[in-house]
Amino acid sequence: MGFLDNSGDIILDVVLTDHGRKELSKGDGSFKITKFALGDEEIDYSLYNSTHASGSSYYDLEILQTPILEAFTDNAASMKTKLVTYESLELLFLPILELNELQSGNRRYATPNTFIVAVDRFTEGTDEQTSTTGSIGYNGENIRDGVIFGESMEYGTTIMIDQGLDTTQISTKSTIDQDLVETSYTIQIDNRFGSIVDKNGEEIDLSYIDDDNIAYYVVSTADEVDAVTTISNLTNANESPIAGPRGSRLEFKVKASLDLQTSSFLFERLGGTSQLDNKGGNPSDVYHIDSIVRVSGMNTGYSLDLPVRFVKLQ
Repeated sequence: MGFLDNSGDIILDVVLTDHGRKELSKGDGSFKITKFALGDEEIDYSLYNSTHASGSSYYDLEILQTPILEAFTDNAASMKTKLVTYESLELLFLPILELNELQSGNRRYATPNTFIVAVDRFTEGTDEQTSTTGSIGYNGENIRDGVIFGESMEYGTTIMIDQGLDTTQISTKSTIDQDLVETSYTIQIDNRFGSIVDKNGEEIDLSYIDDDNIAYYVVSTADEVDAVTTISNLTNANESPIAGPRGSRLEFKVKASLDLQTSSFLFERLGGTSQLDNKGGNPSDVYHIDSIVRVSGMNTGYSLDLPVRFVKLQ
């Protein structure tokens, strides 16, 4: 990885994605570029100087000469923010994705401020054992906020993300421009640790796994699984963190991988140890692995990174 010299001509540096290289490697002549994306991660538009003493030709000179990184194919680090084009000249706001934690069943675990995935039934507390030393999925008799039941998929927290215009200058009763509504999302997760299921625990079809072992799932309003719904008709401000018109809502859970359910190997190799309160109110020792689940809108390219901690009682 290095920087490109951008002091002269404008440079366009292009690489194939992991999936693109996989298709190219088939060598059967079927490879064809059908989609591409542009990004401007390194650019600081506040450098635009409309008062430059040398005139308008120099207003954006510092931006044009910004050193930029060479294009690289690590999807986990590149092009988090993509450039988009809209034909309408009347757009004053662009949509965002925001985590909805307004309901008790959708909040993160308070202490580490992350979603906790209990990777087996003993950690969940669904193994019918009565011992209070087990289970971080329950707080006494109640299901604990922020804990996803990663083996049984029973009960537990659901990850909910709302999309729309986060502004009070437009009424929530207004209809969002259809060009701004996300009807499809991409969800990325480390395939070694888990998979994506809908809010009811139903399997979502895996799209592909790249060479970094990142699994990609694509969900849309047209799918049979219950993952993406329209929320533009919501008028209650307490139902969504989006202050203005709402577009769509994505709901899903994380299912722990078989390796995490049945073994502590990956925890000992890639994670650490910590303590969480069990259903008896006392701290229990747990293995943990911290990871990220990334959600991206297929239409706008807006993405949101969600911290996830996989835990297993020792």
